[in-house]
Amino acid sequence: MASQIQIHHLTRQQINDDLWNECITKSENGLIYGYSYYLDAMADNWDALVLNNYEAVMPLPRRKKWGVHYIYQPFLVAQLGVFGSNVSAQNFASFLDAVPKKFSYWDLSFNHQNLFAVPDFPLHQRSNFTLPLQQPYEDLYKAYRENIKRNIRKSNSYGCTVTTDVAIDSIIELTKFQAAHFQKDVVNFKNLFAVLNAKEVAKTYGILSKTGELLSSCVFFFSHNRAYYILVGNHPNGRTLGASHALIDAFIKDHAEQNLLLDFEGSDIRNLAFFYSSFGAVEEKYAAIKLNRLPWWARWLK
Repeated sequence: MASQIQIHHLTRQQINDDLWNECITKSENGLIYGYSYYLDAMADNWDALVLNNYEAVMPLPRRKKWGVHYIYQPFLVAQLGVFGSNVSAQNFASFLDAVPKKFSYWDLSFNHQNLFAVPDFPLHQRSNFTLPLQQPYEDLYKAYRENIKRNIRKSNSYGCTVTTDVAIDSIIELTKFQAAHFQKDVVNFKNLFAVLNAKEVAKTYGILSKTGELLSSCVFFFSHNRAYYILVGNHPNGRTLGASHALIDAFIKDHAEQNLLLDFEGSDIRNLAFFYSSFGAVEEKYAAIKLNRLPWWARWLK
């Protein structure tokens, strides 16, 4: 990262997509969520902060409600923040200082290499879980907790089978059991899936019952040597059959001995954290912020 700090605030229309996406691709801490086409699909609107000639960038997903401009975390966008090479605490602080003052409320998660303490900004830590897949499958399987192995055996004993290239509509249908209030965002996600599928960086997995019913499903995205466990759909009938356990195991088996990190995208929820760690995944901390500079009469809104 350059020592000279010249950070520019750009609207979406002012951003050069080629330079932006090249920065995300080359960033040491690059993540799929930072690409312009990902943000276009999942954010209502977004601006950005850009260092010099796209040496580092920071997306600013934004909304306006009741006259209040605020920054928010879009659905299925786990981490954002400053993307670049050799991001330092000083440069990170400069980006935060450069956020336009009109944004009086922030609710945003940064990435795992933005984990700094910055005066005047109330940053806190959140938890992600990741699993390196470079080892042979047999070694990865040995690291599973016994309850994971037991559920995988249960899935096999009930005649469940693995399938790939599950239709995105089928996965979206299963998500309705878990996130009915996110269906507008899931439609946006369907458009994003079409873009990433055309780029051949998307893959779907499913677990079928012996009668062919889809019990568990997931979309995986790929970038920066990461596989993102991104949109999960589980049918209630699969909960007692170990379907979700079998799905993750199938993905691990197919991608073992690859230079790939399985990114579970969370979680701060205790039960999910235990579930992910049961596959041998390790905690990866990242930073987040909730900043409220609203006038006193508007603070009740948030």
